[in-house]
Amino acid sequence: MFDFHTHTFLSDGVLSPIELVRRAIKIGYRVMAITDHVGPGNMEFVLKTLVADCAMVNKRWDILALPGVEITHTPCEDIDYIARECRRLGAKVVNVHGETITEPVIEGTNLASVSSRHVDILAHPGLITLDEARIAARNGVFLEVSARRGHGTANGHVVKTAQAAGARLVLDSDAHAPEDLLTREFAMKVARGSGLDVEDAVSLLDRAPMDVLDRVGVNFERIPR
Repeated sequence: MFDFHTHTFLSDGVLSPIELVRRAIKIGYRVMAITDHVGPGNMEFVLKTLVADCAMVNKRWDILALPGVEITHTPCEDIDYIARECRRLGAKVVNVHGETITEPVIEGTNLASVSSRHVDILAHPGLITLDEARIAARNGVFLEVSARRGHGTANGHVVKTAQAAGARLVLDSDAHAPEDLLTREFAMKVARGSGLDVEDAVSLLDRAPMDVLDRVGVNFERIPR
């Protein structure tokens, strides 16, 4: 399993980063990004902790843990700046909390996110427009198919719009607790439930993560087994 969107008690999750990784290993994860919620005030603290914890994990255990962030409920005008700063502070994966239909995310967040070359994944983008998806395709920003309850309600629209625009998709857990981590079986159900046929669902689980790793500069062949 691969997962590029998870949370710990550094934001609103329930486990420490190292415990979350340990539990992910137990159910078969190979690669995961820990992407706690950040804004301008806490990004340095969060990344300092995640960089240290992920470095220890990667040295000792059979998994690749990537320090990351989810830029959340910030002014649209500052998303590109915060993403750039997070990258400077050591974030390997930069997500933005997209315009999910279940929260009052500021209108324009999706557009600002897909327009930034420092953003890797637009999480749960809700009712993303075709024009926004086309910008995402042009800039290589992935649109998330979310396994999170509520956020995943718009998965069918996200998939349909991404396919029409030629944008790339990735499936993530948005885990906040250990029971949220993905199994292969459940991830396949989420993919199929979003409207993908079996072949495209398998590609979403197997090929898309390789594309994300390529974007963030990680060579999968060098990941421990």
